[in-house]
Amino acid sequence: MSMKTTMLVASTLMAALAAPMPSFAQDKPTLKVIVGFPPGGSADLLTRLLANGLQNDYTVVVENRPGAAGRIALNAAKNAKPDGQTVLVVPAGPMVVFPHAYKQLDYDPVKDFAPISLIARTQFGIVAGPASGATTIAEMIAKIKADPLSGTYGTPGSGTMQHFLGGMFSQAAGVPMEHVGFQGGSPANVALLGGHINYKFDVVSESAELHRTGKVRILAVAGDERDPVVPDVPTLREQGVDMSASVWFGMYAPAATPPDVRQRLEDAVVAALHQPELRERIAKQGYEPVGSSSAELAQVQQADLKRWEAPIKASGVALD
Repeated sequence: MSMKTTMLVASTLMAALAAPMPSFAQDKPTLKVIVGFPPGGSADLLTRLLANGLQNDYTVVVENRPGAAGRIALNAAKNAKPDGQTVLVVPAGPMVVFPHAYKQLDYDPVKDFAPISLIARTQFGIVAGPASGATTIAEMIAKIKADPLSGTYGTPGSGTMQHFLGGMFSQAAGVPMEHVGFQGGSPANVALLGGHINYKFDVVSESAELHRTGKVRILAVAGDERDPVVPDVPTLREQGVDMSASVWFGMYAPAATPPDVRQRLEDAVVAALHQPELRERIAKQGYEPVGSSSAELAQVQQADLKRWEAPIKASGVALD
């Protein structure tokens, strides 16, 4: 090889090394997904499943910000830079129940957040622990009437939808219930199995496996129909208690996030939630995968804001 050719090759190589490399980070931005509950709970598991489904479009980081029944996470998301790199996955409660339950909130669920997509739906279950001795809702009611102090029920936190579900059940069934709030569904399960509480009100997915193995018993689901995850469990109405409630999970961005950025997020979430493999994995965890438009999530939120207002006011609960 001549000196001239060698210099040309070296020059070409140096130019190639100096040229900017393709930026995969630019094509695949980082997305921080905030969830307001600790690892291992239903909200966390659902968020991580969705995160896996979004990996083709984003480098996803799940950030757990537990506490205050999810409100810490909401404020973190509300105050995040509206650049499409931070979103929130949240159950319905903080968006439709808290505005009626708390005397003051430091966020507005409509004005401070931009809906992205409805992720999944699931049902609530009323779960009896081994110490309760109840195998049906009728037995639960009879036992609490015989011993009013036995109506202890755990939830993932004070002020959650599950907390108010217990209050609704107390009124509908005519029995006193004593609420015990935990930081997430997993700690509540530990207390239930240990006999520290007799009952638990939570999403079905939190207790489905314990129910199947006979460690706890889901006495009823609170939806209008039986849940395919636990088809042997009757609804509350089938057992004579006239009440119904269900829960959904949605993704939101800070309100000032530009429309085109929100649309990219929506498209990515909808595409992910229509992947057969991801839908199957979500269903196995006890959820109905959705993947909706932002407009549909906004409509569902507005409808549930109205639906929960009357029962919460009737419960007389007003939280600080």
